[in-house]
Amino acid sequence: MILYIAEKPSLGRAIADVLPKPHKKGEGYITAANGDTVSWCIGHLLEQAEPDSYDPAFKSWSFDHLPIVPQQWKMTPKSKTRGQLSVLRKLVKQASQLVNAGDPDREGQLLVDEVIAYLGVKGDKLEQTQRLLVSDLNPQAVKRALGQLRSNREFIPLSTSALARSRADWLYGMNMTRAYTLQGRKVGYQGVLSVGRVQTPLLGLVVRRDEAIENFVSKPFYEVQANLYTQEQAHFKAKWQPSEACQPYMDEEGRVLSRRLAENVVGRITEQPAKVTDLQAKDKQQGQPLPYNLSSLQIDAAKRFGMSAKTVLDTCQSLYEKHKLITYPRSDSRYLPKEQLALAPRVIDAVLKGAGELTAQCTAPDPKIVSKAWNDVKVDAHHAIVPTEKVANLSALSQAEKQIYLQVARQYLAQFYPVYRYHETQVEVEIAGGHFHTKAKQEIAPGWKQLFPKRSDDKADGEGDEALALLPPLHKGQELHSGQGELIEKQTQPPKAFTDASLLSAMTGISRYVSNPEIRKILKETDGLGTEATRAGIIELLFKRGFLARQGKSIVSTPVGRGLINSLPESATTPDMTALWESHLDAISRKEAKYLSFMAPLVESLNGLIMQAGAQLPKALQGVEAPKRSFKKRGYGNRRGGATATKGKASGSKRD
Repeated sequence: MILYIAEKPSLGRAIADVLPKPHKKGEGYITAANGDTVSWCIGHLLEQAEPDSYDPAFKSWSFDHLPIVPQQWKMTPKSKTRGQLSVLRKLVKQASQLVNAGDPDREGQLLVDEVIAYLGVKGDKLEQTQRLLVSDLNPQAVKRALGQLRSNREFIPLSTSALARSRADWLYGMNMTRAYTLQGRKVGYQGVLSVGRVQTPLLGLVVRRDEAIENFVSKPFYEVQANLYTQEQAHFKAKWQPSEACQPYMDEEGRVLSRRLAENVVGRITEQPAKVTDLQAKDKQQGQPLPYNLSSLQIDAAKRFGMSAKTVLDTCQSLYEKHKLITYPRSDSRYLPKEQLALAPRVIDAVLKGAGELTAQCTAPDPKIVSKAWNDVKVDAHHAIVPTEKVANLSALSQAEKQIYLQVARQYLAQFYPVYRYHETQVEVEIAGGHFHTKAKQEIAPGWKQLFPKRSDDKADGEGDEALALLPPLHKGQELHSGQGELIEKQTQPPKAFTDASLLSAMTGISRYVSNPEIRKILKETDGLGTEATRAGIIELLFKRGFLARQGKSIVSTPVGRGLINSLPESATTPDMTALWESHLDAISRKEAKYLSFMAPLVESLNGLIMQAGAQLPKALQGVEAPKRSFKKRGYGNRRGGATATKGKASGSKRD
């Protein structure tokens, strides 16, 4: 008997649907006509054991116990799902062949692997376990996946990476939470100070942004524009480019702070001869935007519809599991395997039948066009989020489901339109020894951009379109006349408060916030705070714990959040450490690093952090009241982020 172990019941039912009928349904499993059986987990059935399971003394919080580092790690069944674990125990014993059907990501791999290990599977049965990767719950897609089973052993590095992450989060979150909560009590703070390797640096980003806004002092700066005329009196404008001699009068961002300097330039260029010193005119093109991964979809949906990251994730899960209209949503990839090109005509047809409004004002998509999204090298366990072959009934979807489906479908259709083509002209002009620059862009062919209606607050391609503009016919060496110069006074603006979109963008591009240049260089390609599947949950967690609050669309820190960040060592509040963690975990999953090479330095650094915590009091929390809420207990190192506590008992949180 083959036993398929799915991550959740919805996937289990989708697998069973394509197995021989009739089916026999049992409590927690489905048996096919040929005797093969499908069962499932319900998320994680196991969790990291509590500290007191290693030593009863750890039930009470004491600084003398820290850091707590298990020598032999223990997993315990989650109380709410013990029954399903018992079902799997019986079925695993009966099975001659096991198939891991966890979700196609790091955590999905571990979630089933840890159950197989906990149930004591060994020898040939373990060696022969296979891996089923399902990213589309429609029957035809599940059938294809069943025809492409792989050895589960291929995914040991992925599982090891997830295990390392789980244990590291437990170690860091539990020890740091206990240390700072105990220290907080000494200054009168009566709440739990939850510290996590992802949630705390994320909170640190918001706190530092809020403080920068509060401490910001606006300053005036100046720009100069030249009004230029050809002999035929055709008019255009060009902007002054300050020379190196102006550096003493400029800020670090290259803005001129001296009004007198700017006024001097205006006087020098007014009613003066000018000359085109350089002209570059080229036909250019812009490729199709890549299909979505979860973060890019969350960012776009936050900008366009004001959706929170969690709302987008929940909506995607509904479209995937309930409606079967999109592929697996917790994906970090924006690329597609070339073998799926064969499915493109059917997927395009389904989208046009269900959501024809997307192409109402456009030419028809061409399935023969192959964009850069089709790249096997950049696809591993999962691929970009795309529509399935199922025709959507938009009237049966909620408003959010319809909006997200149309976003995903439009981004997919864009792959089958030509590139956007335009003509760009860059002009350099010299006036009285000063250098001026202007650039213009003229559309040649809209290509894929015809799918994206122009909006004042919307950048369809995510790369910041310039307004299309025209210049009069010009050539290098052409004589011009500079009329009245214009002095433009502007004010420096404070940084903008974080929103759902910008905070998610910060998490996915964390190298921008890393101070160490060497680390920043390492993280250019592998950066990311949290994972695709956890980012929404981590943001929500900080709201639930009273560390963040909303002010309209803005996300701001609370007094408790600020007090915590200003009490912790800088290394715990900046992204450097956790971003390096993700880089190392990614290397483990690619067989480029070992488990021990990650864990050993972590334990060593944890000793130093605990000593540092005990050496100073968190004075920033004096007089700060704890949020009036109770922390829901969670198991360490499962699927979200950080560490929590209930009634003085520390408990890790999920995933990051």
